[in-house]
Amino acid sequence: MSPTSETAQGGRRLVIVESPAKAKTIKGYLGPGYVVEASVGHIRDLPNGAAEVPDKYTGEVRRLGVDVEHDFQPIYVVNADKKAQVRKLKEQLAESDELYLATDEDREGEAIAWHLLEVLKPKVPVHRMVFHEITKDAIREAVANPRELNKRMVDAQETRRILDRLYGYEVSPVLWKKVMPRLSAGRVQSVATRLVVERERERIAFRSAEYWDLTGTFATGRTGDASDPAAFTARLTTVDGRRVAQGRDFGPDGRLKSDQVLHLDEANARALRAALENAAFSVRSVESKPYRRSPYAPFRTTTLQQEASRKLGFGAKATMQIAQKLYENGFITYMRTDSTTLSDTAVAAARAQVTQLYGADYLPEKPRTYAGKVKNAQEAHEAIRPSGDRFRTPAETGLTGDQFRLYELIWKRTVASQMKDAVGNSVTVRIGGTGADGRVAEFSASGKTITFHGFMKAYVEGADDPNAELDDRERRLPQVAEGDRLTAEEITVDGHATKPPARYTEATLVKELEEREIGRPSTYASIIGTILDRGYVFKKGTALVPSFLSFAVVNLLEKHFGRLVDYDFTAKMEDDLDRIARGEAQAVPWLKRFYFGEGTVTGGSAGGAAEAGNGDGDHLGGLKELVTDLGAIDAREISSFPVGNSIVLRVGRYGPYVERGEKDAEGHQRADVPADLAPDELTVELAEELLAKPSGDFELGKDPQTGHEIVAKDGRYGPYVTEVLPEGTPKTGKNAVKPRTASLFKSMSLDTVTLEDALRLMSLPRVVGADAEGVEITAQNGRYGPYLKKGTDSRSLETEDQLFDITLEEALAIYSQPKQRGRAAAKPPLKELGTDPVSERPVVVKDGRFGPYVTDGETNATLRTADSVETITPERGFELLAEKRAKGPAKKAAKKAPAKKAAAKKTAAKKTTTAKKTAAKKTTTAAAAKKTTAKKATVKKTAAKSATAPAADE
Repeated sequence: MSPTSETAQGGRRLVIVESPAKAKTIKGYLGPGYVVEASVGHIRDLPNGAAEVPDKYTGEVRRLGVDVEHDFQPIYVVNADKKAQVRKLKEQLAESDELYLATDEDREGEAIAWHLLEVLKPKVPVHRMVFHEITKDAIREAVANPRELNKRMVDAQETRRILDRLYGYEVSPVLWKKVMPRLSAGRVQSVATRLVVERERERIAFRSAEYWDLTGTFATGRTGDASDPAAFTARLTTVDGRRVAQGRDFGPDGRLKSDQVLHLDEANARALRAALENAAFSVRSVESKPYRRSPYAPFRTTTLQQEASRKLGFGAKATMQIAQKLYENGFITYMRTDSTTLSDTAVAAARAQVTQLYGADYLPEKPRTYAGKVKNAQEAHEAIRPSGDRFRTPAETGLTGDQFRLYELIWKRTVASQMKDAVGNSVTVRIGGTGADGRVAEFSASGKTITFHGFMKAYVEGADDPNAELDDRERRLPQVAEGDRLTAEEITVDGHATKPPARYTEATLVKELEEREIGRPSTYASIIGTILDRGYVFKKGTALVPSFLSFAVVNLLEKHFGRLVDYDFTAKMEDDLDRIARGEAQAVPWLKRFYFGEGTVTGGSAGGAAEAGNGDGDHLGGLKELVTDLGAIDAREISSFPVGNSIVLRVGRYGPYVERGEKDAEGHQRADVPADLAPDELTVELAEELLAKPSGDFELGKDPQTGHEIVAKDGRYGPYVTEVLPEGTPKTGKNAVKPRTASLFKSMSLDTVTLEDALRLMSLPRVVGADAEGVEITAQNGRYGPYLKKGTDSRSLETEDQLFDITLEEALAIYSQPKQRGRAAAKPPLKELGTDPVSERPVVVKDGRFGPYVTDGETNATLRTADSVETITPERGFELLAEKRAKGPAKKAAKKAPAKKAAAKKTAAKKTTTAKKTAAKKTTTAAAAKKTTAKKATVKKTAAKSATAPAADE
């Protein structure tokens, strides 16, 4: 029986999902007997501040939002921006006969369903409705087969939420006091930041090593073709039996790890090449092995994020935003999953498309199954795949842009997972020859031929290393046999240098966190977003670069909260939380031990959460004790890092700077460090250069009219000149005097500006003259450049010099022209980045009203703080555009009704008769409905951000 006919017999049903987009899609599948509403994410949560906590709570409870003295009871409050939505849900529930809670089937979704029950207090039958894809059949199946609320999953989510609140609210204030205000710490974000910082430390400590080898081009003497090349290249591998050193043989200190290998320098390499110039070469050995490659498992959350980063240039956040839209609109299954399992329906759909698109030869006899690789996988979902019992090809979806590209990636991976292995042969050929100096050199070449491409016809996985060879690349070698003579057509000498370990990208950081079993895959995108937003990490291209601020934060956490950022400890904490979710441990005893350092955890291992102190074991108390005594933390020490030559880098409240000597001492030097400087780029030479630059105030002389000292300064918004007012000049109150100030022109600099320049700048605005009607015209320098002003009519000037040079006649001529409406003539681009892979339009960097931005003519994306016009790469530009597209167009806030008009109506209603009062009430109700609609529009604006998003660990 269909849901609609059931409803006709059973009354009206209210279905609550998380997001408005999902509500709209599901409504179309359920029919008129159902009302589908959105909670718009969580309707209540722990309070964001003391102001949100009810008055009956005081002290620590008010600060933390958790009553740690009474079994860690959380204080939940309905968010201010959700009150209107809750009121609407209650009204809908009052008119319904049944309630279906259709939130996502994961910890967050189960918790949202529980909070809805707690707040709405339904008096009608309640059902928990779950589904993994939004298709007609799946939704109707979910309605027909509801289940009970899983309280164990709710408890697991609540324990995580409380733990993360205690961690963040107790450790973050330490950072405020000892490093900088408004910083944050978190159970996973702090560990993720530490990973990025440790990689940068490795790069700083790294010492490059130089090594050389030879490459030979060898010919068989036969006429070649595609299957049997006439010549091939091989690299030198051994000399007199000793293996020639390659990059992997050197340590990070630039030294050889073993003396068993031969380290060729340039001189030796060139001498060997000369000795081999006329040598006779022959094939020493030919080794052939069968090659087989199995298809990759279908996507789960982290592998989708990694592959979308490699192939599409999407950040983790953009990937999840696009996937969310695909899921809500019924194109893919749920996108937050640890599983690589496919349902029987999905396997049948994939196998059918393999046969249809590639033929029966590509279909294995039995369906492929994939074992889960994620420890303690949480969600009972499938892998991420196209929805439905028949997969739509990308062309059939009608999707465009980023959604099309991500769907195509998911579709290809899913279909390929049910195809046959790729098979072929791999061959290694070794070539030997004796040089004129008697040394025996051996070269080696490897080849690969694929005789049956199998799944590679549909899909090949990308690689994190841009220089890595992909699986489907063939390398054919000539058909040679042992003893065959070869001619060396050319032997070249090649120099190499070892490289520091590559910085993390979003993809490789996600991979590292998952391999270390830290955090949960569903939260990685929000974690990376948080460390970028906090300024702990910034991007150069796709690389994640730690800021100097993050060095100070991690330094403090390592020295004084060692266990909290210990990788193994964090992974064990994850295990403990999973044991609680499975009912193998109790939440309250575990939280007590973590927070107070008391007792033992039921079923727990020795030395569990209580050992939250320093890594050296000198402090085994709980978290509360750790954050109480801060006397041992030297704020200056944890924010200071030696550079060399008595120069120290310090992280101050207003940013990083280098310093030599003590403040106020003779010879003291100090200079700010650029915010976008990568820590491994701060060398002693660069620090000396920064210190050598002029800094502080430049005394230019005295104003001959006022006698005030005129100085030039480098301010937060650029260089400027100002006057120094005499002591005693009132700075506040009605008699306050402000010093004259003016920004330097773009053509000026601090070390060349003169007193005359300064006085001219401070003389602005300049009166140019008056028009025929006596209206004064002035030349002024504004935020957006130089301009003329006449009354309320302003006109832009072309150059800053015109501020002093323009005559009245020239100004009047400008005003005689019609005022240009709309946009001014487009400025030339600052930089060209190439063709965007999505829109296939040229991407350029332009200078806009609010700073530089990238654009392809359709989408504009402002450069972030860490980006600059000089350093931005094409990949980074494409990524910014992808993130902007994923967010969709900005929604306009609804206009509110004027308060005065509402008040007037209220007064009028009071003066009417009883009969009129009834009418007035109706009017008021209608007005309230309009007001609710306006608020609803505002709520919808928040929906895209909050709906179905997991709570970050902050």
